[in-house]
Amino acid sequence: MFPIANLLTALAHLLGFVLQAYMWVIIGRAIISWVNPDPHNPIVRTLHNLTEPVLYQVRKRLPFTYTSGMDLSPIVVMLIIMFLQSFLVRTLIDLAARIG
Repeated sequence: MFPIANLLTALAHLLGFVLQAYMWVIIGRAIISWVNPDPHNPIVRTLHNLTEPVLYQVRKRLPFTYTSGMDLSPIVVMLIIMFLQSFLVRTLIDLAARIG
């Protein structure tokens, strides 16, 4: 059963890396939003294209995230990412340890 345990461990680490990378993308998007970025800049467009689908879903489901001219949806997404890192990644690693 150790190949399955190794697969689960690898998936957990990969998922943890992807979640961490996406958190940095969200942070970059939030920092860039504080200034008036050029919308034609390829970096700004890439950050927008990577984050807007997720941020839009949060804004649509939780209308309170945009209050007083401040968008709180990046904070909500970062909290969800931290939860997934603490719960899902950790659960996969623990499950792999029990199998292996």
